[in-house]
Amino acid sequence: MDLAQFKSANAPTESTETFQLENSYTLDVAVTDSIMAKAGAMVAHTGNLSFTGQASAEGGIRGFLKEAATGEGTPIMSVEGDGHVYLADQEKKVQILELEAGESVTVNGEDILAFESDLNYEISTIDSLAGSFAGGFTNVSLEGPGVVALTTHGDPLVLEPPVSTDPSATVAWSETSPSVEVNKNLSDFVGQESGERFQMRFDDESGFVVVQPYEEHV
Repeated sequence: MDLAQFKSANAPTESTETFQLENSYTLDVAVTDSIMAKAGAMVAHTGNLSFTGQASAEGGIRGFLKEAATGEGTPIMSVEGDGHVYLADQEKKVQILELEAGESVTVNGEDILAFESDLNYEISTIDSLAGSFAGGFTNVSLEGPGVVALTTHGDPLVLEPPVSTDPSATVAWSETSPSVEVNKNLSDFVGQESGERFQMRFDDESGFVVVQPYEEHV
């Protein structure tokens, strides 16, 4: 294609939605006040926007995604002003979820990309896993109404409990809470914990669990 065709084929799309996919890997957020985004995820922006890192707040959740036992975490930033911000994370696919009032979802901290700043959210860790996997298992629970964008390596698979999942491949879950199972018959491989040794068990049949075809060892 010539330059004009290339420009036209890949130009941002016009939309009335606040959160809009430009392609499978890039999220376009129309900011009119403020949104929260994963620090380092901005690839471009237009208009008059400012970016502010959220410092850790003791006893609060308006900070960054709480550091796990290993000292790793997923810092977030506030994007404020009027314009468009384009977000992406290591060519992972972007998934947009719209939560109605009373609906909630818990997302692995590594897989949060952005969410509306007026969503109710709470930070938690799974203590029995945090010390076993690099990067820990810091999660953010969000409650609607509002929109949240998460990322997955490849296409996600949504499963209904009862189901056991590999913690390194588990992206999110809703209306269910995991317990941790340990298979002591399996030893670690090459210095890493095996997903077959540690498993997250979901039993609440009213919920769902999102997994990806990829094991994150961060």
